[in-house]
Amino acid sequence: MRKNYLFLLALLLIGFTACQKADEVVSEDQVSNEVLQKIRKQGFSTHGVIKAEGGYIVEGDIFLPTNRLDEQPRYVVLRAGDEEQYHTTNLVNTGGGVRTITMFAQQGTCTSCYSAGMIAGLDLAIARYNNENLNIRFQRVTSSTGANIIMRRLTRSQERQGVLGSAGFPTASGDPYNQILMSGVLESSYGLSTAGIATIIAHEMGHCIGFRHTDYFNRAISCGGATSNEGASTVGAIHIPGTPTGASLSAKSWMLACTDGSDRPFNPDDRTALNYLY
Repeated sequence: MRKNYLFLLALLLIGFTACQKADEVVSEDQVSNEVLQKIRKQGFSTHGVIKAEGGYIVEGDIFLPTNRLDEQPRYVVLRAGDEEQYHTTNLVNTGGGVRTITMFAQQGTCTSCYSAGMIAGLDLAIARYNNENLNIRFQRVTSSTGANIIMRRLTRSQERQGVLGSAGFPTASGDPYNQILMSGVLESSYGLSTAGIATIIAHEMGHCIGFRHTDYFNRAISCGGATSNEGASTVGAIHIPGTPTGASLSAKSWMLACTDGSDRPFNPDDRTALNYLY
C-alpha cells in the first residue's frame, strides 16, 4: 500500500498512506508528461505517481511496469456502482486444485534486509490467508531461487515519501505478481505492531492475487480528502458477488486503499470475496 493497503495500497489517515495520498506529487524522480499521458490512457490516476525501478507506483501502491505503458487498453469491465469488493480480470490459476505460492524475504542487518519484526508480520499475513482454507496457500521459503513472490525493500527515497508498500496484479498466464516492495521502517518510523505490519503485507499480497482496493471508486472513504475514483483501468474492476453495496471505513476491509496502521484482519465480507475467488 502506500498506498495502496497502495495503497492499500497503507497510510496513517492524518500522516501517511498505505497507498500514498492521491494529491501528493513526485519530488525527487520527476515523471515526464509523456509517461503521465500513457498512465492516464491506461486508466490509472496520475496523481502522486512515483518513479520506481522498472516502472511506476500509481494510486498509492500499485506497481505498473514500464513495459505495460504501451499496452492497448482493454476496458473489459467498468466500475459497477459502489459495491464492496472488486477483482482484476487476471486471477491466479490454481489448476483445479490447491496452489502453493512461495514467498521470500531477506532477514538480517544488510541495507536491503528486514528486521525480525517485519518477518513476523509476513508470517502472520501468510497465516491469515492459510487459515481461510482457500485453493491458494502461501509458504515462506528460505531462498529466493524459484520463489513465486519476493518481498524486497523500497528505496530510501520512496520510504521518505511515505510509501509503505506496493505490488502488481496477476499475469495473463495466471501467475501471481512476483514482487512486493515494502518499507523497512514500519516499526522504527511508524511504530507499527506485528499485526499492523501483517495487515499491510496481506494487502499487498491481495494485489498479487488479483484484488483491487475495496474503495477504488472513491479513495476518500479511507484516505480522506476529495472524492477520487481510481478508475477501472486495463486490469479490470469486477464486482465480487455477495459483497455488500457501499464500502465503509468502519468495516475495516483489508483492501481499503489507505490504513491508519492498525490491525485489519479479514472481515466477513473479505472472507466472502476470498472464498468466491479461491
